[in-house]
Amino acid sequence: MLKHLFLLLSFFMATISFAQNVEEMVKQADALEKQMKEQEAYAKFKEIVKLQPHHLYALVKCSELASRIGRMQASKESQSDYYKAAKIYAERALKINANDSDANMVMAVAYGRMALLQSGKEKVAYVREIKNYADRAIALNPKNFKALHVLGKWHYEVTSLSAIEKAGLRVFYGGLPKASYDSSLYFYQKAAALSPGFVLNYLEMAKVYLKMKNKAKALELLRQTIKLPDATSEDKMVKQEAAELLKEWG
Repeated sequence: MLKHLFLLLSFFMATISFAQNVEEMVKQADALEKQMKEQEAYAKFKEIVKLQPHHLYALVKCSELASRIGRMQASKESQSDYYKAAKIYAERALKINANDSDANMVMAVAYGRMALLQSGKEKVAYVREIKNYADRAIALNPKNFKALHVLGKWHYEVTSLSAIEKAGLRVFYGGLPKASYDSSLYFYQKAAALSPGFVLNYLEMAKVYLKMKNKAKALELLRQTIKLPDATSEDKMVKQEAAELLKEWG
């Protein structure tokens, strides 16, 4: 009896120690991300997933970081590899909890990043998926500013599609999905209200205003983009693009 109790107690203590170790690793990974060491954070979150394959937060972060790191890659092949990984981690997160807002958000982001590398039929095929997952993320959490940003980007990209791509959408959807630059701005502005420091959001808003021929507002937002503090390594690329647009249009 005493031996049985000792074994149970040992197992219980080992389980607590393991859980504490994993949560300490989560704190370390979060700290690395805040320090803009995305590759190191990504590696740490992947370690957590190996230890706890059903760790929802770690799976979501793996997907989000893979999408972010992918955008900073020099080659399309490397970008594509990261985006595919982002999609796989998002799929695993959704299997654990399909009603998690962030799990839906990272899937929308993964599809969105993959779509940017495509054209024609391949790009059109992602349109429905991006919106479906972004819509669900917002339905589950109306304050999910990253999902709101994705919808802003979705409206921008769909409105900007070529005539051939829009023809493909008519076939795919049985008609064109409702999209406009006004709707794009609506979602970007909602995202900005919830997260005023979201650098990429301001660049994308500026692009919408350029499409709408509102040069003054676009330049104002581009200047604002450059002045914001970096929150991720990706922000450096975003600001570089903003500076180039400012030079071109200013």
